Amino acid sequence: MSYSTADSLHSLRPVTLDDVRGARKMLLGVARMTAMEGSRHLSQLVGAPVHLKCENLQRTGSFKLRGAYVRIAGLLPEERAAGVVAASAGNHAQGVALASALLGVNATVFMPQGAPLPKISATREYGAEVRLSGQVVDETLAAAQEYADRTGAVFIHPFDHADIIAGQGTVGLEILEQCPEVRTILVGIGGGGLAAGIAVAVKSVRPDVRIVGVQAAGAAAYPPSLAAGRPVSVANPVTMADGIKVGRPGDVPFGIIGELVDEVRTVSEDELSAALLLCLERAKLVVEPAGASPVAALLSRPGSFEGPVVAVLSGGNVDPVLLERILRHGMAAQGRYLAVRLRLTDRPGALATLLGVLSVVDVNVLDVSHVRTDPRLGLTEAEVELHLETKGPAHCAEVGLALREAGYTVIG
Repeated sequence: MSYSTADSLHSLRPVTLDDVRGARKMLLGVARMTAMEGSRHLSQLVGAPVHLKCENLQRTGSFKLRGAYVRIAGLLPEERAAGVVAASAGNHAQGVALASALLGVNATVFMPQGAPLPKISATREYGAEVRLSGQVVDETLAAAQEYADRTGAVFIHPFDHADIIAGQGTVGLEILEQCPEVRTILVGIGGGGLAAGIAVAVKSVRPDVRIVGVQAAGAAAYPPSLAAGRPVSVANPVTMADGIKVGRPGDVPFGIIGELVDEVRTVSEDELSAALLLCLERAKLVVEPAGASPVAALLSRPGSFEGPVVAVLSGGNVDPVLLERILRHGMAAQGRYLAVRLRLTDRPGALATLLGVLSVVDVNVLDVSHVRTDPRLGLTEAEVELHLETKGPAHCAEVGLALREAGYTVIG
């Protein structure tokens, strides 16, 4: 990513505790000090106190406002007059849009073609002009940088700038105040701005605190980058967690994370969906997949963390359509949702008989699809697809056994 010479030097300068403290003063009255909520369920699972840092309740629904405001507020008057441009899957977009509106600066935001509609609408409502370009964040970043080079607008990088990192680091200062006894902090990593900022703030005051970064396994650029000693790209990152779907670490956060973050772990899509479901059911918090990644890490290896633990829920901006799919995915991963396809004899009462078998094993039928005309079916056959709510893996096995013992051919 290219910058002007002056901006490049500023973006690459070291980020210090004083920078983070200065950012916090700048954010007074702009960013909220978000809540720290205890989780009894996770505490029992981990065997130590677990607290949730609720940045999903921040203005614009994520931590991104912090860094965006600090970056734009630090621009010279002539830079503000030229306007700003940003690229984002959604959270940074909204942060830049609101920060620009608060500071009276014109903003243009590039978003990927597949960005969730609620994030696009919210960005526009905050006053930014939205342009859709590229399929992944890296392509969108390139389009935004080209726009900046062509128009003179100041490019506001989502993570690769010292001011951005300083702003995000204010989350770390709040954690130390709200949970001074903290021993482990878990934070999701995309490009690395939030993890780097928290690491600077926390390690400067409490070097004994262990900081663990979490990435989605399908978009995990940091493990190979840290092994290589330099940022390397991951081709075609794939994950439901669009907020951390970044193919290459930022140069500035990479240096900080390599020095100050103790470990970077990866989590699966099943673990992400289960974590999101847990946040909704147990904590009553709507969290997007990227924001749930620290909880996913707790679920995957609960006994490997020293408490008290703070898990940073970085955002809550999730498309309702995607949320429904993820919740079903999470329920399936826990054995609480089962889709079954089977064939039966096409005669009057056949479907009622099938539902009677299911009632005996106490399963809740959510949806039924009954197909009687299909070239694959015999003259006297029908195919039924059932979506069932179950009580766990053992109950799923019981349902399958009951169907087979009743003479049904389960084909999927």
